[in-house]
Amino acid sequence: MLIDFHSHSLLSDGVLLPSELIRRYAVAGFDAIAITDHADSSNIDNIVASLVKVCREINKYWAIRAIPGIELTHIPLEQFAPLVKYARENGAKIIVAHGQTPVEPVIEGTNRAAIEAGVDILAHPGKISVEDSLLAKNNNVYLEITTRKGHCLGNCHVARVAVNTKASLVINTDFHEPRNMPSRQLFARVARSAGLSSKDIAAIDANKERLLNKALGI
Repeated sequence: MLIDFHSHSLLSDGVLLPSELIRRYAVAGFDAIAITDHADSSNIDNIVASLVKVCREINKYWAIRAIPGIELTHIPLEQFAPLVKYARENGAKIIVAHGQTPVEPVIEGTNRAAIEAGVDILAHPGKISVEDSLLAKNNNVYLEITTRKGHCLGNCHVARVAVNTKASLVINTDFHEPRNMPSRQLFARVARSAGLSSKDIAAIDANKERLLNKALGI
């Protein structure tokens, strides 16, 4: 299956309406797309409600599965647990945390706080430690390999630590505009550039299906 669990619409810093974003993924042959717009305590109410509504409507008519999500971004560490709880209770099916990428001043300790709060995916966690990777494994949190420019500078480190600790990986785009549109070939190329083997890539595909089933309640 072809799935992307990390994308942004104009509800945050993307450029497309949610419906156009979903349509472009459908035409590109994707089976599922999660829209995970950036949120903190200022906008999480509107983002979650809007994405739950549009995904519910789209899923009535199109074969691609549209999944409402959220990406908790640059928030105080203490807010992860309550905001994860709020998002889940109000219909977000995929919760992403904006991890400690090498190219942004993300708060030290964000990777661990997000994992402990029970997010689904720790996005571009380029500074992940062995200890936090082990915690992610034990808490069923997926670590992200990303196609996104800048954030991808941490891919090799994330891949190496995850493989060594047996943490689960997924690969996503962090889509913001049409030129970020992924493909199966792009995912495979980025995974290989991170040092992952064919076996690792097959495991990522299985991880994505597992996470999709969880989001769909299967």
